Amino acid sequence: MSPEVVIEADVSPDISELAIEDDDLEGVIDADLLPDISELAIEDDVPVDNLISEKQQRLLTEPLYSNPSVLPERSFLLAANVGVFYAVRQPPLVPDVFLSLDVEVPQDWREKKNRTYFVWEFGKPPDVVIEIVSNKEGNELGSKLNNYARMGVAYYLVFDPLQRLGDMLLRSFELRAGRYEAMSTSWLEAIGVGLTLWDGTFEGKADRWLRWCNAEGVVIPTGAENAEQERQRAEQERQRAERAEAKAAQLAEQLRAMGIDPDA
Repeated sequence: MSPEVVIEADVSPDISELAIEDDDLEGVIDADLLPDISELAIEDDVPVDNLISEKQQRLLTEPLYSNPSVLPERSFLLAANVGVFYAVRQPPLVPDVFLSLDVEVPQDWREKKNRTYFVWEFGKPPDVVIEIVSNKEGNELGSKLNNYARMGVAYYLVFDPLQRLGDMLLRSFELRAGRYEAMSTSWLEAIGVGLTLWDGTFEGKADRWLRWCNAEGVVIPTGAENAEQERQRAEQERQRAERAEAKAAQLAEQLRAMGIDPDA
């Protein structure tokens, strides 16, 4: 649930002295002209998600951090249920999950302006937004779709695990000329990563999940899956070494039976 907060006119920046037409303008707005957020509520304590959504959000946020090579040499912020403030006099949007490339969370993230996503602070809107449908009241294909387009989010995806909005589990949209157009695929070309439906078990729950994937459709593993793959690899290597050692011991015994010293 998005906090019902609107940035009022009296916290809007005073632009009376701001040069908006200058051939030498570098595009940097002085800090004094940014909105005053001192009285702005950026967090609320209202629980909004069910267990399915909560697990799904973590499955979408953790893997990219556990596999930084997926987005090589690019900083990013991937978060769940964090408010995105994109305009004065407009309430924030609170995506279930969003991904913003080429940004970094400031070191002093305890400071209020760094605890949420103010577009004017990060310099850009998120690149990807994912909404997880819980009911028909979320309006994911109506007002939210229009608002994310207005914000300038390049890719918008709607995952409907309970099929509240129809038979389609996943809908993908790409922003073109200010409007969203439905995509026939969930490969996000400009990002270099995609999303796919995956039947499997996550934290003990077998279901159909939405996951990040590479161009071949192979899911990006979680940190736990990486650790399990490494454990299995190490176990296979241990078993291979034991077999080789047993084979060498057997050969040595055969040589000794023939009167040959295997150590000579």
